[in-house]
Amino acid sequence: MEDRNVVSWTSMVTGFAKHGFAAKALETFHNMLEAGVRPNEITYIAVLSACSHVGLISEGWKHFKSMNMEHGIVPRMEHYACMVDLLGRSGCLEEEMEFINSMPFKADALVLRTFLGVCRVHDNIDLGKHAAKMILEQDPNDPAAHILLSNLYASTGQWDEVAEIRKNMKERNLTKEAGCSWIEVENKVHKFYMGDTSHSEVVEISDELDQLALEIKELGYVPNTDFILHDVEEEQKEQSLFKHSEKIAVAFGFISTSKSKPIRVFKDLRVCGDFHTAFKYFSIFRGRKIVVRDSN
Repeated sequence: MEDRNVVSWTSMVTGFAKHGFAAKALETFHNMLEAGVRPNEITYIAVLSACSHVGLISEGWKHFKSMNMEHGIVPRMEHYACMVDLLGRSGCLEEEMEFINSMPFKADALVLRTFLGVCRVHDNIDLGKHAAKMILEQDPNDPAAHILLSNLYASTGQWDEVAEIRKNMKERNLTKEAGCSWIEVENKVHKFYMGDTSHSEVVEISDELDQLALEIKELGYVPNTDFILHDVEEEQKEQSLFKHSEKIAVAFGFISTSKSKPIRVFKDLRVCGDFHTAFKYFSIFRGRKIVVRDSN
């Protein structure tokens, strides 16, 4: 391009950041500055997101502070949300709570839900309850806050508290839209939900999942049932792991695409930790490249 302006540079930085090429995103940003192009607030959302993806805390802080100091850009809620995500991925929960309290405006539900999700990952019930309370003060009928708090209690085995939250949700008629995964095969999108049996090839998919479960255990896979947040027997938890929508989608990909093609699966919610481990074994066992994207 003859004229590389802030829009074209920002598009490049954003593209790299969104697809996980954090180092390339930051390199492009530095090239942008060296070219004398002044960044805008959208540019910095991409830069901070890139820092978050690879856990560059000091780098993230540097860019967050330079926004205003060097370029006169006042951070918006989205920039604070990026920093909350960055601090959360690094496990700095106390520092993160101080950061939220120091914000020049009241943290919105996006920021607080991000923090509550981090508390779930790190099993910090006290800070999680505090975050949930802040969300519900803004919106008492926020189903995501109830679900996240319920999952936090479930992760530490506090089933009475889980039951109380679920009961409260039922009384208020609060429901959360079910997460789904999808895969495109021959220009057709196939969508799957947890335990989905509606697909025309459900028998073949089920057989493939059973085969995968047996084979990857022989390779050394150990199911992480900590991600099954229900008070059931261990064997039921292991079975439940293989009913997750993303595993169903990948199994369908194995039986419906040629071995030379990578399998690309998308999910509208954050995938569970066991998913990452299982898919590495799937990839080894089948000799296939698997690409997974979720909302985070």
